[in-house]
Amino acid sequence: MVAVLEEIARHRLVPVVVADSVAEGSFIVDALAEGGLPVAEITFRTAAAPDAIAAIASRGDILVGAGTIVSPAQVDTAVDAGARFLVSPGFHPAVADRAAERGVPLVPGAISASEIMAALAAGITTVKLFPAETSGGLPALRALAAPFGDVRFVPTGGIDAANLDAYLAHPRVTAVGGSWMLPRDAVEARDAARIARATSDAVARVSASSQAAPAGLPNG
Repeated sequence: MVAVLEEIARHRLVPVVVADSVAEGSFIVDALAEGGLPVAEITFRTAAAPDAIAAIASRGDILVGAGTIVSPAQVDTAVDAGARFLVSPGFHPAVADRAAERGVPLVPGAISASEIMAALAAGITTVKLFPAETSGGLPALRALAAPFGDVRFVPTGGIDAANLDAYLAHPRVTAVGGSWMLPRDAVEARDAARIARATSDAVARVSASSQAAPAGLPNG
């Protein structure tokens, strides 16, 4: 689990992918990889998610995870399909327990001190600040980071090219999640070049962040 979190921390970007089909998911990860980002969180917002994860995992060149995990059953489905990390919009003990049993890191959503404390009690030290922008943005992150010195954050929700640099600059941000590099009209038009350009720009911003945070602490 530590190795996966360290890989996420090296890339510092987690694209949030909604794929309506296996073909669409494959197209998206191809465009992301072309832009220099071999990471994808395939959300369980569509019925195609498990098959898309399986197809992407079989390639061997993409760090693929599953998002919008809200039940232990989804943990099993995602891991069986080949997901190497799991992301949840909130914290639920049963989901955390099942992820630990399956040996796959879970990054649960947390937007309050109580949620962070619950995650810590489950042995989780990397949480998803979600929804980041509508829940206070960077001021909220700074406030939550202060009393929890061992916690690292993956802010997600409302982050785009305009505020990416500010989030990356925070020393407790392991990575940033979002879908701004995947505009829906570009996906529908299969405009791989546009997606690759937006992804390349985000990757360049990570590289230019001279004070990049160290690798995230392991969960568990």
